[in-house]
Amino acid sequence: VAMAMVAFSAAPVLAFECPLLGKQIDAAIGSRMDDSAASTKVIAGEAAKLHSAGRHAESVAVYAAAAKVAGVELQYKKK
Repeated sequence: VAMAMVAFSAAPVLAFECPLLGKQIDAAIGSRMDDSAASTKVIAGEAAKLHSAGRHAESVAVYAAAAKVAGVELQYKKK
């Protein structure tokens, strides 16, 4: 029960973090047209879909994977 409460209390924080991570990635790759940028955009799109589905922890993890492909270091919200 305690773990479930922690998970539910963390979800709103992650919900607000997802779009911020997406914006960081968009800003970093900008209008680049290289293979790395294309792959990053596809992966970030998957993260956005997860966010929309309410799967915020998974979305954050996928945004991190997208950032790694692009060579971007994301800045996370302090918890």
